[in-house]
Amino acid sequence: MDKEKIEQGIRLILEGIGENIEREGLLDTPERVSRMYEEIYGGLTEDAKVHLSRTFRAEKNEMVVERDITFYSMCEHHLMPFYGKAHVAYLPDGRVVGLSKLARTVEVYAKRPQIQEQLTAQIADALMEYLEPRGAMVMIEAEHMCMTMRGVKKPGSTTVTVASRGAFEGNESLQNMFFQMIKV
Repeated sequence: MDKEKIEQGIRLILEGIGENIEREGLLDTPERVSRMYEEIYGGLTEDAKVHLSRTFRAEKNEMVVERDITFYSMCEHHLMPFYGKAHVAYLPDGRVVGLSKLARTVEVYAKRPQIQEQLTAQIADALMEYLEPRGAMVMIEAEHMCMTMRGVKKPGSTTVTVASRGAFEGNESLQNMFFQMIKV
């Protein structure tokens, strides 16, 4: 990331909204925002393959579900946060990945300017590409600040997106099992 450009941009925004950038409370704001952007947009320089490439042999090929993975992301349309929970499942084909790696995969894609629909699909596609399971399914439930703070101003409304790949596609039995497991 170009910290200098970010800091210049933040100064311009502050000036643009009519703030005095020399005001005591704003003096270090451009630098603070730049450091924050390194953290919240850190997924731009990460590859999910790093997290999903180390697998372990597993004799049983049962469904693996990691539910309620908290995430925070930034809407690419308004650069406002959306946040919620991701639920991730896959059907191993002889190999499993460490459970924390599923959460790290969610983070890789959430820490980018993003839309929820794309985030859901990217996680499912990464599982299919790097784990090579028989199938994957991802559901994300999130609240979008662009709907809460501005526009229609509907706090508490939740957007739900689902992506199914491989054996989950069109298989109502597997999908229902997934939905039952995440609602336990």
